[in-house]
Amino acid sequence: MSDISGLEPVATFCGNCNCGCPQLFVDPAAPAERRVVLTDDFGQRVQMSADQFASLIEEAKAGKLDGIA
Repeated sequence: MSDISGLEPVATFCGNCNCGCPQLFVDPAAPAERRVVLTDDFGQRVQMSADQFASLIEEAKAGKLDGIA
């Protein structure tokens, strides 16, 4: 799994198992454009800015991602 040392945890998605659930972190040491970190249960990570993350949240709240789930 990805090294998460130094990251501040925000949320764990699922959390009902021991499978290495996806997690959301803030990396205070990262440049602003890479501060939000999303890890998956395969050891991969996505890094984005707070503005990009806010846009993702806005689209989710508007229902634009409902067809995925």
